[in-house]
Amino acid sequence: MVRRWIRALHEVAALESQMRQLTTEQMRKQSLSLRYRAMSGESLRNLLPEAFALVREAGRRALNMRHFDVQILGGAALFDGCIAEMQTGEGKTLTATLPLYLHSLAGKGAHLATVNDYLAERDASWMRPIYELLGVSVGVVLTDHSPDQRRKAYACDITYGTAKEFGFDFLRDRLLLRAQGRILSDFLGDGSAERWTGQGDEPVQRTMHFALVDEADSILIDEARTPLIIGSLGDETRQTVIATFRWAAEHAAKFEVDEHFTIDEDTRKIELTGRGRAVVRSLPRDEDLRTVALVDLYEFIERAIKVHRDFHLDQQYVVRDGEIVIVDEFTGRLAEGRKWRDGIHQAIEAKEGVEVTVPTGQAARITVQDLFHRYRFLAGMTGTASTSAPELRKIYKTPVVLVPTNRPPQRQQLPDRVYGTMEQKFAAIVEEVKVMHEVGRPVLIGTRSIDKSNLLAEMLRAEGIECQVLNANEIEREAEIVAEAGKYRRVTVATNMAGRGTDIKLTDETRALGGMHVICTELHDSARVDRQLIGRCGRQGDPGSYRQYLSLDDDILKNGFGLKRAAELAELGKTKPGPFHHMARLFRKAQRRVERKHFRDRMMLLHHERERTKLQREIGQDPYLDTAE
Repeated sequence: MVRRWIRALHEVAALESQMRQLTTEQMRKQSLSLRYRAMSGESLRNLLPEAFALVREAGRRALNMRHFDVQILGGAALFDGCIAEMQTGEGKTLTATLPLYLHSLAGKGAHLATVNDYLAERDASWMRPIYELLGVSVGVVLTDHSPDQRRKAYACDITYGTAKEFGFDFLRDRLLLRAQGRILSDFLGDGSAERWTGQGDEPVQRTMHFALVDEADSILIDEARTPLIIGSLGDETRQTVIATFRWAAEHAAKFEVDEHFTIDEDTRKIELTGRGRAVVRSLPRDEDLRTVALVDLYEFIERAIKVHRDFHLDQQYVVRDGEIVIVDEFTGRLAEGRKWRDGIHQAIEAKEGVEVTVPTGQAARITVQDLFHRYRFLAGMTGTASTSAPELRKIYKTPVVLVPTNRPPQRQQLPDRVYGTMEQKFAAIVEEVKVMHEVGRPVLIGTRSIDKSNLLAEMLRAEGIECQVLNANEIEREAEIVAEAGKYRRVTVATNMAGRGTDIKLTDETRALGGMHVICTELHDSARVDRQLIGRCGRQGDPGSYRQYLSLDDDILKNGFGLKRAAELAELGKTKPGPFHHMARLFRKAQRRVERKHFRDRMMLLHHERERTKLQREIGQDPYLDTAE
């Protein structure tokens, strides 16, 4: 395939001078000619050189952004259904215009799926002048859009949106079609049927033809198991359910590990012991709870204990306008509209004293993984996919291709530093920031949670170092904060959201001083997330450096080695003088264990989903809808 892409690059280059001689009107007419040829049956592959040459010239005219040769290569790889790994700052947004335009010529729509509404709207707005110059319509699907707005967006040649919104629209369309007594063959998989145009409301989506997934590793791997669910009311009465959640939250802190409950180290499942169940039976209960069976009370208490221990404010969630909003563990952003399953979300609502929403059953359900299997053509782009190449090829049949950088990278890795406790680690980080701050270099500090980003910011300010905080609580100011992060003596403390969809540019002054310095305060469950943060420095050949800080009470050790071994290491960190720099390899080992476990979970999910789908189709049921009427 590489030879084919290089040949295509030469063909595109040969057409460049010809394209520059065209007027804007002539370019639009040539674009229409390509569309006519595509819809008349000519293969898109034959049209690739002309299409890419048109887009390159449109980019130069509309945005003063000419596609680099490496971006043309990346676009060809994306057209061939690959995951293109492009380093941070190499212009993935501009590269995406190439395959999106080419697939749009087929008249079946092309979707770009990204991680949040902000990026979907920003990228569509940014690239719209290129598409419009070529006579191509662009739509955006956002969370607060009405069905009519969504239908209009999907009717465009190219549609930007989040994977979540694409999935929910897919499910809503299926529910609508069932209500009308019709199911399209398109929605059953082959993508060839005409759109339903019967009486009443119409589906909002068209055929699922081509999807280009931005931040592909985050969406196709990290969020693969995320179920998208449209709910229906359960059978229990609202008053009883709410009262039981609140009762369990009130008493959860009374239960002690080992004495009252045990924890499965692999699944993190909480299970009451005999003594714990006895405590449940002895707890006072209001009249509302008298009808709840004991076995259900045990389950409510186990759930409340899990929430009390494992779910923390400003780490896994925030409270906003009286509602619990999930903080996406992979992006650090607020996951608006998502809820935890199996009553976890309601248990957290009870814990925080906000309104408890009645748990729902399922009217329709699909996983992110299964959603993208439904597209006839799938491709993706990211800065960190090579370590997950076997999984992406196995699950999605999408090979990973490393696209070379436009300029050689100059990023410098400094030795890891390991300390006994988080407090010692943070103190050492503050000292390093002071050194960099004195020199004048901008510093970006990445943390795993909102509370740690706020704590570190307080420690820096106590030392007289002013800093900006970029986390889920600052989403509205994100673009402004990022735009300033590369300036002289600027210090930015961020959750890992800084590694997704942002572009930090240096000034000439800071470039001369050595560029941005990135400090990683903790390993994430996936090495790819760490690489995203590191990729904020040294973009487009700029200078930069980074260092990884670790401590023996880090969460990665609990997740990788279990609670017992992690407790032993944490005790070592408290009782022995540090530092423990020689133990850095232990953290990478724990991280690899966590990655393998998540991989097994995803493969098991894929197997179960495929078996369930196969069985339901064999008995004539829609695999994505609840069969209960």
